[in-house]
Amino acid sequence: MANKTAAKGRTEVTAYETVTYDAPADGPKLNEVQLVETFAGDVRARGTGRVLQAQRSDGSASYCAIERLVGAVAERTGSFVLQITGTVQNGQIKGTWFVIAGSGTGELRGLRGDGGFDAEIGKQGAWTLDYWFE
Repeated sequence: MANKTAAKGRTEVTAYETVTYDAPADGPKLNEVQLVETFAGDVRARGTGRVLQAQRSDGSASYCAIERLVGAVAERTGSFVLQITGTVQNGQIKGTWFVIAGSGTGELRGLRGDGGFDAEIGKQGAWTLDYWFE
């Protein structure tokens, strides 16, 4: 494995739509969230994602997601896909992610990495990605 490069920046959600697809009388409801966000910093990209979420009655949730980013990492352009897991609790959303092997296109072919983010719901979030190229 090549040396990892540490990247960081901010993200801002620009579109967010939640659809509940299962809401039992007892237990968490299941939601699908469609989102679009912009990444600024060492990764400059537009992300389009789908989130599957188990939301408890107190508003907290656990989720998993797939998101495609189209843009640039450092000076290389293309796209790649993140696999994400995380939680929502007390107005905070947190997650960890990794670049799906083989998902890089263009100059981002061979991109690998992992990291995560932390944000107040409805506000910009801070993210990190430690990446390398295969």
